[in-house]
Parts: sequence; structure tokens; C-alpha cells
Amino acid sequence: MFAESRPNQVTAHRLPAWKAVLSIGGHVQLRRAGRPVVAAPGLIVPPQLAHSCAATSPYVALFIDAWQLPPYPEPVQLDAGEVRRLVAALGARDSYGPDTGADLTATYVELRTLAGAPSAVDPRVARAIHLCTRAEPDAPIAAIGSEVGLSPPRLRALVQRDVGIPLARLRRWSRLRTAIADLPDTTVAVAAATAGFADQAHLTRTARDFLGRTPASLRHPEA
Repeated sequence: MFAESRPNQVTAHRLPAWKAVLSIGGHVQLRRAGRPVVAAPGLIVPPQLAHSCAATSPYVALFIDAWQLPPYPEPVQLDAGEVRRLVAALGARDSYGPDTGADLTATYVELRTLAGAPSAVDPRVARAIHLCTRAEPDAPIAAIGSEVGLSPPRLRALVQRDVGIPLARLRRWSRLRTAIADLPDTTVAVAAATAGFADQAHLTRTARDFLGRTPASLRHPEA
């Protein structure tokens, strides 16, 4: 979860995860090249959709792993009542939205109610993703494949089939999440090194590609 107590906009990006943007008293605008603007009190944006986004008010952005919701080809528009329901599920809040005590599990349950249950993922794929992005983020793909009983080409193919996102891109997203978690308390350079990026520039390119904003803009979230 990321929240800001003021309007904001981000440049074109392509996130390898679901993004739910919930405005607090305003609306969210999504733009794509050659397509009409989509505007609603809240939007659920599918993974890998190239777009830019803006919120006209304080907002909450929730990021959900690609395999945790069913596939949708287009953004899902949320009305004001659905946004209030999701924000209420987050629980602890002030006048601008939820604080760091937000209940993300309860909110995911509400998102599942709105969007539906996800498709089944091969257990070997689920295990490999966990190893690559959580338990052993620096392990070679060949070693991960060996542990789950799949050759690297077969593992990559199954991840693409079940998740729709290359394994290497999922690993970069995991590293970016780690860096973002560190950014409020450290420099961009240190966050990049801790998360396993080659250097600060590599982290900056990844943040622009995945989020449409720089790491420096994420250093001091307001909620």
C-alpha cells in the first residue's frame, strides 16, 4: 500500500502486478495512447497495462500480485460506494485515508468479492515464484527450476502461462518492493544496494518502468 494526502500523477508505466487506486473524495484518471480517458472514483488496473495515471484528491494505491486476482483485459471501474467499502476495510485511518495500521488482508478479501477469485496456479510455479521473489531472490533460475523439478525453459513457460509475466520481471518487481520499503529511512543508493540492484540508476529505471515515478518521490510517503 502507498498513500498520499494530496493529488498526484505518474508518467506512463507498466506494472507487473495489479494496482487498485482509490481516491479519497475525488476521482482517478487513466490514460493510454490512442484510447479515451477512463475516469472513476477508483480503478483496478490489470498487470502489464501500459498507462499513465492521476488522482485528483488524496488517494490510496494498493498493489496485488498478478496471480491473486482473475485476469481482466481492461481496467475495472469502481464507483464511490465500492471505493468507500475498500477504504473502510483498510480500517485505521485519519482524514486523508488509512495509516500504517491498515488491514491489507481484509481489503484483499473485499477486492476478491468485487473482482472474483483468481485462476489456479501450478503448485510448482507458485513455489518457484516464492523462491525467486522471497526466499532466495539471488538464486539462479536453473537452481530454482531444479528445486521444483522443472527445466529453466519449462519453468519460464509455465510462469508465463499461469501468471502472464516473465519470471525475470517478477523478480525485478520484488526487488523494487524491497527498495521502496527501505526508502523512507535511507538514501536511494543504499536502498538500491540492499534490494540487489546493480546501482542507483538501475533502481531508478525500474521504478520509472513499473511505477511511472522516481525512487526519490517515494522516499517520504505521507501515510
